Amino acid sequence: MKMTLQLHSRRTVLAAAGLTLGLALTGCAGSGNPAGQNGTVELNFVFWGDANRAKVTEAALRVFEEKNPGVKVKTEYQDSGPYADKLATRFAGGNPPDVLAMANRSLLEYSQRGALADLKTLPELKLDAVPETVLSRGTVDGKLYGLATGVTTIGMVVNKTITDQAGVTIPDDKTWSWEDYAKFASEVTQKTGGKVYGAGYDVATETGPILLARQRGEDFYTKDNKLGVSEETIRDWFQYSVDLRKAGGYPPAGFFEQIGGSPAQSYLAKGTVASQIIPINNFKGYNDAVEGEVVLLRIPGETTGERRGYSADPTMLWSVAAKSKHPKEAAKLVDFLTNDSDGAGHTLTQRGVPINPDVAESITSKLSKDDKTFVDMMAAIQQDELPEAYVYPKGASVVADTLKQLTTEVEFGRISPADAAKTFLEKSNAAINK
Repeated sequence: MKMTLQLHSRRTVLAAAGLTLGLALTGCAGSGNPAGQNGTVELNFVFWGDANRAKVTEAALRVFEEKNPGVKVKTEYQDSGPYADKLATRFAGGNPPDVLAMANRSLLEYSQRGALADLKTLPELKLDAVPETVLSRGTVDGKLYGLATGVTTIGMVVNKTITDQAGVTIPDDKTWSWEDYAKFASEVTQKTGGKVYGAGYDVATETGPILLARQRGEDFYTKDNKLGVSEETIRDWFQYSVDLRKAGGYPPAGFFEQIGGSPAQSYLAKGTVASQIIPINNFKGYNDAVEGEVVLLRIPGETTGERRGYSADPTMLWSVAAKSKHPKEAAKLVDFLTNDSDGAGHTLTQRGVPINPDVAESITSKLSKDDKTFVDMMAAIQQDELPEAYVYPKGASVVADTLKQLTTEVEFGRISPADAAKTFLEKSNAAINK
């Protein structure tokens, strides 16, 4: 089936990203007062992100407050790592936020607990302009528990200044295979005398094997909320990095340290790797952080596999707590984040491409060259016939953690890719829907 946002040129690709603002859970503040001073309603709005996302979020929210007298929004934000634990604590303590950013892998679990409101029942939230393919990513048993803050996908960034200096030609990203990428990466390492490794992507992040599985005709997560990826595909995902490391194209075990997740902290910015896989809505950040020219490419294997691996993925989802004391005002806030061009004018493409085509169109002239590059790529990708993608099953967080743990074991040679794949399937299937 086609996975498309019904984007005419780049219209749909713009509207939800900038509206997906950042978050700092600096404590367990209440979910808002029933009615504050002078009858003012206070909404508690939490999300993850960095200080810059928080800044543009706050700017957008001031617009919301101007358009909704009597409603004030109190925000909390922080990095994504601790966010999940603090969110769980808030809900477990009976003190949920009114509006929150929900990770794709957590939506099903929270919805099945009855923790989230069905957004379709909130008349203040208008969904007419949102494509069905986007709504489906937040729909469970016919109810809408999450609305994409924006859509994006992953891509390859290459420091072209390094490859030009090394005399290495970047392959055509519209036709290249995973084998082509391996040859390219190894050549970069060789021609820089080992000063720069050709590849530096994160093996432990599940977006990679999710895309590879689709290219092979598999669904990593299936329509009925199960794990559908084969043991062979997971084995090959691990084996690819092992072989690339042996060939010299990938750094040795122990090379990567916990240095933070921002573009400025990346090894691409340090100049020690020439290429990296990123969410493409972060392209501008990498181009700003890296000395030299950075180019954005499609992931290898899209024309050499059984089918396309790409899909238009929510960067995250907006949800409303089922126990919010202010469901009407909370719905108005989500509607604003989705459908208001004035607010989007502040947040732009911080969280991918806006899901409302009109909002997307309205901010096009405000985008930087780099943001237009990623938006154009997203639009071009959606011209292809893409496979369907589904809501992540309950237990997806365990699947992600298991992948990370096994990646380290494979990296240091403590377990073979074949054994790692077997263990991955065993542990993941044991956790799914439990």
